[in-house]
Amino acid sequence: MVGGRALLPLLLLSALLVQIRASDPLFYEPFDESFEGRWVLSGKDDYKGVWKHEKSDGHEDYGLLVSEKAKKYAIIKELDEPVTLKDGTVVLQFEVRLQNGLECGGAYLKYIRPQDAAWDAKEFDNETPYTIMFGPDKCGSTNKVHFILKHKNPKTGKYVEHHLKFPPSVPYDKLSHVYTAILKPDNEVRILVDGEEKKKANFLSADDFEPSLIPSKTIPDPDDKKPEDWDERAKIPDPDAVKPDDWDEDAPMEIEDEEATKPEGWLDDEPEEIDDPEANKPEDWDDEEDGEWEAPKIDNPKCEEAPGCGEWKRPMKQNPAYKGKWHAPLIDNPNYKGIWKPQEIPNPEYFELDKPDSDPIAAIGIEIWTMQDGILFDNILIADDEKVATSILEKSWKPKYEVEKEKEKAEEAAAAAGDGLSEFQKKIFDVLYKLADIPFLEPYKTKIIDVIEKGEKQPNITIGILVSIVVVFVTVLFRILFGGKKPAAPVKPVAEVKKPKSTESEAAGSSGGKEDEKEEEEKDGAAAPRRRSRRET
Repeated sequence: MVGGRALLPLLLLSALLVQIRASDPLFYEPFDESFEGRWVLSGKDDYKGVWKHEKSDGHEDYGLLVSEKAKKYAIIKELDEPVTLKDGTVVLQFEVRLQNGLECGGAYLKYIRPQDAAWDAKEFDNETPYTIMFGPDKCGSTNKVHFILKHKNPKTGKYVEHHLKFPPSVPYDKLSHVYTAILKPDNEVRILVDGEEKKKANFLSADDFEPSLIPSKTIPDPDDKKPEDWDERAKIPDPDAVKPDDWDEDAPMEIEDEEATKPEGWLDDEPEEIDDPEANKPEDWDDEEDGEWEAPKIDNPKCEEAPGCGEWKRPMKQNPAYKGKWHAPLIDNPNYKGIWKPQEIPNPEYFELDKPDSDPIAAIGIEIWTMQDGILFDNILIADDEKVATSILEKSWKPKYEVEKEKEKAEEAAAAAGDGLSEFQKKIFDVLYKLADIPFLEPYKTKIIDVIEKGEKQPNITIGILVSIVVVFVTVLFRILFGGKKPAAPVKPVAEVKKPKSTESEAAGSSGGKEDEKEEEEKDGAAAPRRRSRRET
């Protein structure tokens, strides 16, 4: 019993030491104080972006802020002691808030390997060698949380970038998010976003990294050449085949339908278009300067009620005798040897590896080129215990995120209360996007998408957007079903357009004037499309 009492203080002391050890990160930067004097700005001319020590929007918590758009940024913090990655668990974690979104730019960290003794932190740039690059990157089709390991090939001495395959994507919102990479001694690496595992991989697996850390044992022989007589054709034309005597290569694909008859009521002597009887020659029209005046054309109203106007021609139909150009049938190639490949030889760069031989982390750098401002970095951490990272996440990030999330929900609720269409609008836009993918609307797809996106940004015009697209849909469908039989589009008479006399100043810019006139003609033409001839029923 006495022995048990004596052990109790030891156990309590041991637990206390473990607690102290677990709460001691290898590096932690909460940016509670200004970064000036502790972090070093790059002295390179390319990096003009201004870093600021600012509060996160809506919080009293400070961070390191990207303050300007379309700039390059570079800043670095050297560690007191390098962090080794060869033994034990290493946790890399940091917080980023994209306060203005991220259309094109990076928000990742570079974990810098030890540099030469003469290296100055002010020389930090995109060429500075790193061990790991980790964090969000988004631009165009790229949307990923990067994890790149730079590993030295012991055979060649060259460093190779190994990219994590199928990394998680970057959250699209403007809330604070935490990115965590956990490197385990059994070669496992786990990527977490907001404490939730998004990706698990193995450093030595060719399925997880590109290129693989361990090179292939063999490579194609670069000096091997394909023999001249190597035949890769699996099939060849039958040399014994002969074109049939009745094969007519000149027969047309289509011929007139001799059985077709002209529809009753077809107006042979009526043109499809006539001069607008309401148009008048402008009073200031000068025949010598402007040329002979011609009235604008409109659809012939007589043709609207008739099957068609103008010369009637029989419609075309598929020619049953059409066979096209004759080709000999294909047969198996008796000389086929398969697709040629160079022979494999031992890879001089091959090496075996039990675990990555990664360089230590001697500094943490942020080197980015971004089109957005408002990127806020905070709570940068390196630890050798997952519990430390989880504790800081729960203490520093989670309360902020919950406040931001509640604010976001309140804003959405307020918007919904304003017009009562929030969920309804989402369903409408989903339907409209599907509508834009209908094949016969392909010529109008780009414009339809532009209109939909405008509607998403301005919810108050949702109904107008819906009506516009429905009108386009019905109009195109009407044209497909009924061809040229459509109401005549109103045409603005030339008489209504005053054409001023030429002046000396206009003569000086006559080239531009002609281009403007040409554009106006094209617009007028687009506003009043001409009906196509109807030659069949």
